[in-house]
Amino acid sequence: QVQLVESGGGLVQTGGSLRLSCAASGRTFSSYIMGWFRQAPGKERRFIGAISKSGSDTYYTDSVKGRFTISRDNAKNTVYLQMDSLKPDDTAVYYCAATVASLYTTSTASYAYWGQGTQVTVSS
Repeated sequence: QVQLVESGGGLVQTGGSLRLSCAASGRTFSSYIMGWFRQAPGKERRFIGAISKSGSDTYYTDSVKGRFTISRDNAKNTVYLQMDSLKPDDTAVYYCAATVASLYTTSTASYAYWGQGTQVTVSS
């Protein structure tokens, strides 16, 4: 089992940057593919991207590709989401999640563990 705690959200202007962190408890952090999702008001929670267990591979949805970067530090049990060139449409609650799946997945149902979420608001 793993517990996840996100941090780093806040208010930023259009074009700005934020870095979210997701700290995991437990000794088996490197056993999980880590995903990032976001949920805007009145909308479903949607996949943003994921990172492989070793950190060697990353995957992004088209809407954030080239602007967002996922990384992880297995020694620190932490995964990061660097967000650049932020737009008002990026406003949402951001969640990190962990899955024991062998390949990355975009489905929320495949992720067994979730953080509490952190609010990101991008002003125009």
